[in-house]
Amino acid sequence: MNDLLIRIKDNVAKTIIGKEQVTELLLTALAAGGHVLLEDVPGTGKTVLAKSLAKSMDCSFGRIQFTPDLLPSDVTGLSYFNQEKSAFVFKEGPVFTNLLLADEINRATPRTQSSLLECMAEKQVTVDGATRTLAEPFFVIATQNPVETLGCYPLPEAQMDRFLMRISMGSLSPDEERQMIDRYINAQPLDSIQPVCTRDEIISLQCECRNIYVHTDLRDYIVNLVQGTRKYGNSSLKGRRIDGGVSPRGTLALLRASQGYAMVQGRDFVTPEDIKAVAIPTLAHRLITEDAYAEEQESLISGLLSSIALPTEDWTKP
Repeated sequence: MNDLLIRIKDNVAKTIIGKEQVTELLLTALAAGGHVLLEDVPGTGKTVLAKSLAKSMDCSFGRIQFTPDLLPSDVTGLSYFNQEKSAFVFKEGPVFTNLLLADEINRATPRTQSSLLECMAEKQVTVDGATRTLAEPFFVIATQNPVETLGCYPLPEAQMDRFLMRISMGSLSPDEERQMIDRYINAQPLDSIQPVCTRDEIISLQCECRNIYVHTDLRDYIVNLVQGTRKYGNSSLKGRRIDGGVSPRGTLALLRASQGYAMVQGRDFVTPEDIKAVAIPTLAHRLITEDAYAEEQESLISGLLSSIALPTEDWTKP
């Protein structure tokens, strides 16, 4: 693993117990320059994970607690009239940061949710006709509870497509839960976390990720996977309704996620196993299905992975 990623992973492990795969996927998204949706029931550590990552980087951090009365201007900022200057002045919103925690994002109205579309896709904000570029790196970690529906507004397909990955925290094993008690019984590890990397190091990491080698056969494999989600007659999807497959943005997301995961694993080239490891968290939430349940979407991608043969070559960089 890249030395920088090791430092971050070890730092996050001071607060998060037994979630090595989740942490690796989060670091994969960070290296790939994408955004992450952490989806799970309350109390599983979503916010703690996001804050641990934020405190591990010497970057600006912003948090928005999404509520039904939150306005788009509360996210992006607004222009107000400054009497001293006799002119309109723009006040930046919390989105002008390096790492943004969008907590309980599905509690905001669709109008407010949509204020993040331009930010996440183009890393810029347009208010009152003026476009302002967000500083690099710009990384959004959003959280939501998939079970509760009262007072919630499901994220539309366009919003879901902006997330590189959807990750579930999962539950702890008995041993891991005991470790958590021992670690937290007389301390709060999150308070003691210090930055282990700089903003410039993260930017360099993301540039380096783009240079991870992807064999031509693996590029074809990525295309075959995505195309498989659009072929409703595919044998692995028989009898299961898909209203819409993965978008071209999803194709690039799978490519970037595969490169990021290879980097997390300490390689400068992608293997078929890297693609399989990130396929479900990268593609499942992009499917438009009759019943938009995560388990159903993930099952469809799992079936697709089983139905398409893995290419066999020497994947090392020539």
